Amino acid sequence: MIDAAATLGADAPVIERRRKLSAAALAVANLKVRPAYSPVVIAGLVRMVDLLLINMVGIALYLGYVAHGDPPSWEYLAAIFAMSLAAVVAFQAADIYQVQAFRGQLRQFTRMISAWSVVFLLFIGASFFAKLGGEVSRVWLSGFYIAGLGALIGDRLLLRTLVRRWARDGRLDRRTVVVGADDNGERLIAALKAQDDSDLHILGVFDDRNDDRAMDSCAGSPKLGKVDDIIEFARRTRVDLVLFALPIAAETRILEMLKKLWVLPVDIRLSAHTNKLRFRPRSYSYLGKVPTLDVFEAPITDWDLVTKQLFDRLVGALILLLASPLMALVALAIKRDSPGPVLFRQKRFGFNNERIDVFKFRSLYHHQADPTAAKVVTKNDPRVTRVGRFIRRTSLDELPQLFNVVFKGNLSLVGPRPHAVQGKLKSRLFDEAVDGYFARHRVKPGITGWAQINGWRGEIDSDEKIQKRVEHDLYYIENWSVLFDLYILLKTPLALLKGENAY
Repeated sequence: MIDAAATLGADAPVIERRRKLSAAALAVANLKVRPAYSPVVIAGLVRMVDLLLINMVGIALYLGYVAHGDPPSWEYLAAIFAMSLAAVVAFQAADIYQVQAFRGQLRQFTRMISAWSVVFLLFIGASFFAKLGGEVSRVWLSGFYIAGLGALIGDRLLLRTLVRRWARDGRLDRRTVVVGADDNGERLIAALKAQDDSDLHILGVFDDRNDDRAMDSCAGSPKLGKVDDIIEFARRTRVDLVLFALPIAAETRILEMLKKLWVLPVDIRLSAHTNKLRFRPRSYSYLGKVPTLDVFEAPITDWDLVTKQLFDRLVGALILLLASPLMALVALAIKRDSPGPVLFRQKRFGFNNERIDVFKFRSLYHHQADPTAAKVVTKNDPRVTRVGRFIRRTSLDELPQLFNVVFKGNLSLVGPRPHAVQGKLKSRLFDEAVDGYFARHRVKPGITGWAQINGWRGEIDSDEKIQKRVEHDLYYIENWSVLFDLYILLKTPLALLKGENAY
């Protein structure tokens, strides 16, 4: 019954308001782009691998040469773990846990060998002063040094191959657009491109001006359009960083542009390389040697993103397993109540305004399906079936979205609710009804959210309801944590029992 995942109007056309891009922008946007890998996550995983690898080498040598079948010595095991931990700290101090270092060979290996040697010299010195020299096998210690170093070198050679492959595929690039096609933009791009081992990939330049100050190309990077075009451009291709080349003196222009661009899930920075006004060094972040001022940061990135994805998949799979009997009963009730498929899918807004297919239990009569949500379901709506009224009021119709979370990965358990792309408030699309509406799409949407457990769910028939939803969604994005997600999940059943605004 659930296998018959037929769709109601799945192929129905969805009308979209999309800004027309220039031919140059389309040429860049239509190039195939692979998802990015986080350098922070890569460096963290390498640290874990180093810690595990060194421990495995030390324990294997201990068991093979020292133990001889005797019970393990906790002193040896403690020493191995302490040396492994000290090695990771020494590698960090030697600054070899950076993607740029992983790409190289000579510099990385010399620093690693030096740090590894220092760790062993410190251990030998500590053993001497503690008068433990006679209790530690010199053969084991020598073997640990040589075998450990060999394992680390082999690991780094494999890592170097992987990192270079990822770099060729563009997975380590920060895809960047520059705002300002004038002399400032020319100097900024030239400075960025002159740096060795830079991970910046300059896609192009955007500028609103059409006079002589706006160049058609800056340091070899083409002008792709106006600032308003950046939002549509970022929908069509991956953009990681928006960098303003405008001077701080152009405060009014910058603020006007930021009001348009802050809804994007990207880092936004203001270049400070030409500013005569100097801030404290800690105020700057650097792109190589180019100083910048952070304006907005992309939410939920690096390890936060990994944590949230693991939470979604693991907890989502558990909930799906526990909810399977209930979902089977709901499917049977729908099938017996009215003719038509059990499930349907609907186009909704996903991350960064991406259009995604969201699965739901069918709650309307099959011949009155509304896949674009052009007409909002209201109280006592004749299109809703008897079973549909119950599952909509209790939100059981949302349970199939667990398939989106666990298998497709385009939904989270917790996040801003995904609205239908043609969702309207009194003939106005939602983004026309409230400022900053698309900022809620800076993260993946969720099955439940902060707005829903605070009573802002169901029908949207007033400006206040859509405004409050957006306010709660933005609060969630800015204050996200795993504990916050868990709190929202635990509160969701209590919110559903009230059945407010759900028809």
